[in-house]
Amino acid sequence: MIPQLLQREDRELRHYADGFSHLADELKKLDLLLRIAVLRLQGSITGPEAGLQPRAAISRDAVERLLQGDAKPVGNTGAIRLIRREISLLQDAMEEKTSVARERHIFLPLPELAAMFCLSPLELQMVVICLAPELDRKYDTVYAFLQDDITRKKPSIDLVLTLLGENREERWTMRRLLVPGSRLRRSSILESVADPHNPSGSSDLAEFLRVDPRIVAFLLGDNSLDGRLVAVCRSLAADVALADVAMAPSVKTRLRNLTLPFIRRENVPSKTIFYLYGPEGSGKVRLALALCGEIQCPLLQLDALLLPDDSGERNRLLRLAFREGLLTRSIIYLGNIDLLFAHDDGLRLFKEIEQAVLSYGWLVFMAGEKPWSPRHVRHDIDFHAFRVPAPDTDVREQCWQSALQAHGCPAARQWGSDLAKRYHLTPGAIEKAARLGASLARAEGRENRPCLDDFSKGSSSQSHHRLGTLAVRAETLCDWSDLVLPREKIELLQELCSQVKHRHMVFDTWGFARRISRGRGLSALFSGPPGTGKTLAAEIVANVLGLDLYKIDLAGVVSKYIGETEKNLSRIFREAEQSNAILFFDEADAMFGKRTEVKDAHDRYANIETSYLLQKMEEYEGMVILSTNLRANMDEAFTRRIRFIIEFPFPDKALRARIWQGHFPSAAPLATALDYDFLAGEFQVAGGNIRNIAVNSAFLAARENSPITMEHVLHAVKREYAKIGKLWTEGNRQKK
Repeated sequence: MIPQLLQREDRELRHYADGFSHLADELKKLDLLLRIAVLRLQGSITGPEAGLQPRAAISRDAVERLLQGDAKPVGNTGAIRLIRREISLLQDAMEEKTSVARERHIFLPLPELAAMFCLSPLELQMVVICLAPELDRKYDTVYAFLQDDITRKKPSIDLVLTLLGENREERWTMRRLLVPGSRLRRSSILESVADPHNPSGSSDLAEFLRVDPRIVAFLLGDNSLDGRLVAVCRSLAADVALADVAMAPSVKTRLRNLTLPFIRRENVPSKTIFYLYGPEGSGKVRLALALCGEIQCPLLQLDALLLPDDSGERNRLLRLAFREGLLTRSIIYLGNIDLLFAHDDGLRLFKEIEQAVLSYGWLVFMAGEKPWSPRHVRHDIDFHAFRVPAPDTDVREQCWQSALQAHGCPAARQWGSDLAKRYHLTPGAIEKAARLGASLARAEGRENRPCLDDFSKGSSSQSHHRLGTLAVRAETLCDWSDLVLPREKIELLQELCSQVKHRHMVFDTWGFARRISRGRGLSALFSGPPGTGKTLAAEIVANVLGLDLYKIDLAGVVSKYIGETEKNLSRIFREAEQSNAILFFDEADAMFGKRTEVKDAHDRYANIETSYLLQKMEEYEGMVILSTNLRANMDEAFTRRIRFIIEFPFPDKALRARIWQGHFPSAAPLATALDYDFLAGEFQVAGGNIRNIAVNSAFLAARENSPITMEHVLHAVKREYAKIGKLWTEGNRQKK
């Protein structure tokens, strides 16, 4: 029993404590190989040259001292045989110590590198030969001596083959392990180095080799990010729990089920790509991090937009990034990849990613905003496209409550519910909106006392306004007191706003969403003569709801080129969905008018555009307001699908009097009280004209530096009449 116990204790002591002790033994073995090479070189020099030193001006005795250390020198007779015996004993001991270290879960970089890249013992020895000069400068001297040139301090392909091959045939066979397409070179573990002393070049055998700097760092225990990737990559710790990801439970469950083989390490598919697509900020990165946490691997995030345009450099960085994932045991996450796939060389880029996955990857996340499915995916790679939808109201409410509580809001529950229903923001956008709201309060001296309006403003700033030249954002500063309409019209507009506010209750809580698959958005048609308040009403609705109003520029939308109008409309509705905006089509009969009888190709495509508009309006879940001066011009297919149709009548005398009075602010200087009843009865003009007259009369008074008088008002009326083509008579000036 005692001998067995001592043997077990001796075995436990004979293991590597760390990677450095293992590297030290590898260098001992290399020194023995170099001693053999020196002996062979000395034995190959005969005749008159035997007494001469090589032109490297390095003596054989100096090299022997570097390689033997404290060992006693031996003669040439049988020396090589003794050294080989010593190498064999050392190799056996190294294998034993490596095996014990592996059992004790001690990390040894060299064996790990071999396992990661499926390197053979011979390939690993080639790595050690090229690594040695990076660890000890004595190898500069030895390599220069063996290569008979003091300037050749790095190992060449010929030197590596000479050290490892017994004869010429073996060296020729080994050479395939060092050619550019070999595993060591393809993985950039070894790379060629230009010879500054021989710029004209020489044979491939004379080519210098070195270990890639990132591999050197790895072998020395430094696993920090490759410096060449700092600009495009970042490493993220998988410290997010799946339960903390703000997303519908059904979505998280589905994706977790797909990753179960990786979590359990059972029946793992060899190569798998998950393409996550959905709105920006919808939680794709957090979802990937949570799944990495379940798999117990960090995440290496790479932004595809930061990759260079040059395909060669881009492919090099992609391969370095995927290799980094292998070295750090990270899962790769390629963000914004759909924007690159949309380019002409998108398929080529995917093929580059495929090759990187085959070389280094196992599980890879790709992410973008748009759905995308590649053609001709390799049979040995599993590709899954997975939609990450925008959060529903319940998820948004949870995100808002968490964000508001973090900023010390006492009404977090109530405000969170209100903001979640008004703004269709993603979780990422909600975090930014909450931070901005708190900053706005701080800027106004209300530290830790933000109000609901601060967070509303923060939310509006996060509604990615990317409608560009196709729409104009309207200022919405007016309220119900600024709108003069018959009472029943005001009530109808208020009902319109009420449906937006209670949308979540009706569709989600009460289950109407399951009954209505399409057309859950809110559409309204405002019809009436020009100047009757249609645009003003749209602005007030947007202001009351706290949403942005975008007026669509029809000239920029409608294109003479076939198919362009549909593209513009698709972009408008897509961006509006992300911007939580109300779309306002002014003079919509120019675009939504009655469809025509097909007489030629232009009529056919015009009707296609009209049908496409119908489809996009039904799919859009926000609010669309159409405005027309004449309802009879509208296509009946539109009016059937519109939830609210509100007629804006030409104002009667009583309404005109209120409009006249409302357009002169209390701060405006009036010489005497203006006769609003006279103006309303005498001049039958709409609210828009009255607004113009009031503003113009104020400027007339300002020019004279006097209060506003009836003379100024009547003069402005005359100018407005001339503009709109109405007849002006001197009898109109009766009241002054």
